[in-house]
Amino acid sequence: MTADTPETRFSISNNSSHLYQDHFSYILEYKNGTQADGFFDPELLKKSLNILVRKHYKPVAGWFQARNNGIDVVYYSDKFNDPPISTQTLDINYETLSRHVHDSNVELLVPAASSTEITFEDNDIPMIMVKVTYLESNEAVVLGISYHHSLMDGTSFWTFMANWSALCKHLYEHGDTAEFGIPHSPTFEFPDISHFHNPSKKFEHPEYILVDPDQYHTKLQPGPEKIVETILEVSVEQQHSLRQQARDIGVSFTELLCAVMWKGINGLRLDLDPEIGSGLSFYTCILNSRTRTGVSNNVCASPVINTPCERTVAEVAALEVCDIAQLVHEAIGKCTGEYLSSSFRYLHKQFIQELDNTRNSRVGKKLMCAFTCSAPVKCVIASSRTFPIYSTDFGFGTPEYVHPPYLPYDGFVRIWPTPMYDARSSNAPLHVYVSQPEHVDLSQSPLFAQFLKRNID
Repeated sequence: MTADTPETRFSISNNSSHLYQDHFSYILEYKNGTQADGFFDPELLKKSLNILVRKHYKPVAGWFQARNNGIDVVYYSDKFNDPPISTQTLDINYETLSRHVHDSNVELLVPAASSTEITFEDNDIPMIMVKVTYLESNEAVVLGISYHHSLMDGTSFWTFMANWSALCKHLYEHGDTAEFGIPHSPTFEFPDISHFHNPSKKFEHPEYILVDPDQYHTKLQPGPEKIVETILEVSVEQQHSLRQQARDIGVSFTELLCAVMWKGINGLRLDLDPEIGSGLSFYTCILNSRTRTGVSNNVCASPVINTPCERTVAEVAALEVCDIAQLVHEAIGKCTGEYLSSSFRYLHKQFIQELDNTRNSRVGKKLMCAFTCSAPVKCVIASSRTFPIYSTDFGFGTPEYVHPPYLPYDGFVRIWPTPMYDARSSNAPLHVYVSQPEHVDLSQSPLFAQFLKRNID
């Protein structure tokens, strides 16, 4: 580069970030209850977003770049790949728009990228995309936002959203006349954790799987069956009961709730097809690896890791929920700093081999996350209950409702806060989104039926 085009780059292939080459989407619904002037003015949104990425989040205005030794994020001080914002105005009422949000109508409300896979040829993949949906009546606005998971994880994304909304609110209320510092430090890149490496310890890494090239994919693939989401509601009373049970057996609330989900899905699928009893029942929870390495959330982005637990379908069916919770607890506890360092070393070694195979036109095995492969029963859990999802105020109040990423893949479970939920006090209901084939009726499971007592709009 020339002197007047300073370049900065960091690697995303020294950890698991590059395995998630897909855009994850959220849908945020805001109601214009006061009929405010300038409600989500599109120029204000664009201005605040461009200021944020150019001044504070330059990697978001950068590019992915595949090189001989890995994949980098590269960005510059004098040119920017600004996040695209598109707008549309619909002549429908607020209730109809809200139904589209609750039904996760991504085709209508979420921007779509022409490409998500990082290759040697494709360097124009957007890091973040925004689609703003207005109503002719000015009753509400919906923000559909997609971010590339190779750049950010959920924690980093919601920190970004908190900063964007705060900056936009400041510009709406004060214009450009007052100085403004964003409330949260931007987080990118994962630090070197090689000091955790212990050559005397050897680990197996079942979180990954090697496949033939024709089976390889960088994002999840829909199966042959239609997948539908069912929303479970865990009441305040049920949360308190689960917390007490978790304390009694020495596991966390989340671990016990994960065990309930795994046991429930496993039982339903076995009842529908008794012949799968000897088949694999696969569980994993998507872990934030910062706490495993003593790294603050305010320092870096986190490449997630998915430590799995595997049993036969019949074995899971025979276990009590408390026993399954112990299995979940042990699987999560395995992810120490030493394990994580070993996992990323293994991952990087395989990735470099794959790049060398590509350069030299050789055919070889390719590595994927194990949970992307098919199994008779899968339970893949992501918990977002501690994220500041309902604190994103752009100057017009907090969202009425936020829909998590729509993932139409068998076995995905998202633990999700409701608008008044506080993870520290469990003062409001908690939602759990369960993705299963259309013919699977969650109400047939006693474990799930207790969470289906309420109608959820």
